[in-house]
Amino acid sequence: AVRAGGHARQHAAPELREDRDMVLTAVKQNVGALRHAAPSLQADPEFVLAAVACGGRALEYAAPEIRADRDLILEAVQLDASALRHAAPELRADREVVLTALRQNQTALRYAAPELLSDQQFILAAVL
Repeated sequence: AVRAGGHARQHAAPELREDRDMVLTAVKQNVGALRHAAPSLQADPEFVLAAVACGGRALEYAAPEIRADRDLILEAVQLDASALRHAAPELRADREVVLTALRQNQTALRYAAPELLSDQQFILAAVL
């Protein structure tokens, strides 16, 4: 079931969708597999960080409260700066969160909130 396509994972039995090891194995093959995980795993901070370590896009499928958890997002963008793309809007406008992502990978600037991009002080801090 783990190696099967996303369609098969989507229809996996509930107990398989709750199996941490099986879901993490699937996420390692394709971070999009997190979308088919049980809501309890999508809302589990430790599990979501393990998924983000496989690819920042995993954050897209995390529970909204996870995507809005500042401390978790700070950790996530250190693992993969592209996770910033799926953080809650208020965190994409958070100077420290965005600067942390930029230290990991400068291309994360494209995910920063527009108000930060128009802030000269922020841009100076970002490039220095």
